[in-house]
Order: sequence, then C-alpha cells, then structure tokens
Amino acid sequence: MNEKELLVRKIENGTVIDHIPSGKGLKVVEILKVGKDQDGSVIVLINAPSKKLGRKDVVKIENRELTKEETNKIALIAPNATINIIKDWEVVEKRKVSLPEILEGIIKCPNSNCITNSNEPITTKFVVEKKIPLKLRCWYCERVFSENEITI
Repeated sequence: MNEKELLVRKIENGTVIDHIPSGKGLKVVEILKVGKDQDGSVIVLINAPSKKLGRKDVVKIENRELTKEETNKIALIAPNATINIIKDWEVVEKRKVSLPEILEGIIKCPNSNCITNSNEPITTKFVVEKKIPLKLRCWYCERVFSENEITI
C-alpha cells in the first residue's frame, strides 16, 4: 500500500480517536453509546498498521465533538489514545485521554451481590486503584476488579 493512500476518508467535522489498541475500537464505540441516532457516519478502522503500536484501531465520528468526560471514559480501554477534534477538515484540538481517579456511572460492578446490581436506584462508582494494569475498586462492595472483568 502506498503511504499516501488513505484507508478511510477524512471527515469535515467531528472527532477522530487514534492509537486505540488493536481489537478495542468497537468497545470505544460501545462506551460512547454511538448508535443509529448518530448524525453522520461512524467509521471504525480495525487492525490498521501503526509505527507506534504495530497494529491499532481508529474511530471517526462525524458531527460529534467528544466532551472531556467522554474522552476520559475511553481511557478505561485505551489509556494511550489520542483525541482529535476536527472542524472544516482540520485538526483544531488534540488531547490525550486521562483516566480520572473516580469513575461514576460508566461501568457495571461485576459483583452480582453488589447493591448497584439490585433494583435500587444507585449509580455505580469506582476508585482507580492502579492505572497499568487497570485495577478498579467498587465504592459500595469494595471488591477490586481488573480490566478483563469490567462490563459497560
């Protein structure tokens, strides 16, 4: 493939999420709750060549600018991702994801006995114990979980 060839087209306005670990692009789409209500295309490039990672995924979302909170949710599964905000075909803002110290309402507690998994109206809350490898502690049941146990 010629280096000047584009794998997918550019977007006029929206967000490009780059440097997602290979195989995690669809999870990013799930975290952001991108669906049929989306105004514009959603492009998910899976297993693309990357000088930095070897292989990577890329997500392009037209006509949607991610908030910093949404950006930080991505850090759960792609701690080294880069967010590019696009306006009029140009990158106007570039930022790295950052995992907050406390995560609220983003993921479900894997402990089936946790009060957040009952019919009580309680928002899940986790403390980030360790970023790499990811370890989260549930605010309510106090159990510690790793990345592969997390469900969104």
